[in-house]
Amino acid sequence: MQQSVEALVRVLESYRGRDKVIRTACYGSQLVGGVLSRKAESDVSSQRLGKSLLLFSAQLSHCRTVLRLFDDLSMLAYSHGYGFGAGEEDAGVRWISVLTNVADQLYYPCEHIAWAADAKLIKVKSDKWWLFSTVLWGTSLLLGILRSIRVLLLLKKKLKKHERDGADNSRSQLHRKMRGEVLSVLSSMADLSNAIHWMPPGFLWAGRFPNWLVGMMGTVSSLIGLIQMSGGNSD
Repeated sequence: MQQSVEALVRVLESYRGRDKVIRTACYGSQLVGGVLSRKAESDVSSQRLGKSLLLFSAQLSHCRTVLRLFDDLSMLAYSHGYGFGAGEEDAGVRWISVLTNVADQLYYPCEHIAWAADAKLIKVKSDKWWLFSTVLWGTSLLLGILRSIRVLLLLKKKLKKHERDGADNSRSQLHRKMRGEVLSVLSSMADLSNAIHWMPPGFLWAGRFPNWLVGMMGTVSSLIGLIQMSGGNSD
């Protein structure tokens, strides 16, 4: 029990770890709140709790939006460090990663403008800026899926080569990397389904997800992120 508490404290002490915990709580609340709010009208207490959880989820989402006001420089530093991906062995992975970094870098100022407009700090309409940020987020997720698929194909080729050579240690490392990429694909697909839901009505399934389904997709993605972070810390 004490080790679990200490592990949670270590996660909460880091910015990325705290964001992942807040994200999980946000979508988890939306999932449970969405389920409870759909109950029969006679079950007033469950509906009231469901609405409270949905409001709590909205506040946590707003909290994450405010915290992202300070992410531009760290994203810029990462993009600058990656550059044009000279360290990547595969050209496809390199250019997909570069485009992903561009989409991520542009996402932040668009979201900041949308947030500032909603907060009445600037006199512009926020709708189009929220749309721009959603499109950029979706683009980044789609590129991330393509990158992971490309990496999986490359790892599969390496795995076949190592199986012929009989290198057991290398095979276990490759299997672990492949599992990580599969988790990344699942996480990005869950987030991409929500990104499409938040697009303007008429685009695929935009606006058709109930609260509980949005919460479920986000919870799946968030839990995968926590698993990947704990796995990375273990390594």
